Amino acid sequence: MSEKLKLPMWIDTHCHLDAPEFADDLPAVIQAALDNNVQAILLPAVKAGDCKQVRELANQYGQQIPGLVYTLGIHPLYTNQAQESDISFLEQEIRQALSDPRFVGVGEIGLDYFVEGLDPHKQEYFFHAQLDLAQQYQLPVILHVRRSQDAILKALRRRKVPSGIAHAFNGSFQQAEQFIELGFKLGFGGAATYERALQIRRLLQELPLESIVTETDAPDIPPAWLRVEGLAFNQSAFLPRIAKELAAIRGVSEVEFASTTWRNAMQVLPRWSALCADLFIPNLAP
Repeated sequence: MSEKLKLPMWIDTHCHLDAPEFADDLPAVIQAALDNNVQAILLPAVKAGDCKQVRELANQYGQQIPGLVYTLGIHPLYTNQAQESDISFLEQEIRQALSDPRFVGVGEIGLDYFVEGLDPHKQEYFFHAQLDLAQQYQLPVILHVRRSQDAILKALRRRKVPSGIAHAFNGSFQQAEQFIELGFKLGFGGAATYERALQIRRLLQELPLESIVTETDAPDIPPAWLRVEGLAFNQSAFLPRIAKELAAIRGVSEVEFASTTWRNAMQVLPRWSALCADLFIPNLAP
């Protein structure tokens, strides 16, 4: 085993490395993640115009982070400025990306019924159109599900999307069970580090461990200690510390939590699993 591939190995299933917060210091951000043994990061696009950038970032820094991958999609918060032609453009980008081993799915897509000022009909148009692309190309999806769990579940039941992740999950236990039944994993990160986040912590404790994946949503969803310690924004390097708190809430060891959440993510994103096959340390296996 190399010095870098030590236990536990961590996976960040949601990190916006292309965000402006990282622009001036991205090489250092990448190195900090690697120094903390984050061996796999998923970078989701949020606009059609981001496709080239996320692809180039994943391939450029994939030499440092072996499991750095990306998805392509239009985030619901950006649908007000999107054009219908963006769907055709996105399909072209997806088709071209199929030959890239670092491309693993469609995302970040979904519905957001929390943020004011978003056109719900436009959100639904882009969400459904992107789900159709995921079904057409049999690709997993990375879902944004803020206060929209039931509408998203309804849309998923009407299509044969292979699998995916419901990012930053904060729904009910019954909704969680329905996502799991449809083949999805649920993303947990910094929000669970707040003592007042009772619902998220309850989900983390009660859901099957095999349904959970780790994420940061960096630079967003800061953990409870970030501002207290004077840190500017979240990043993948903080994933191990966040995940250790999640493991403690769950009542399992760090190694068990790391190995299980790694396997969980790879299970629903098979292209990622193929890329990371050589990274999976045998003594992390069950």
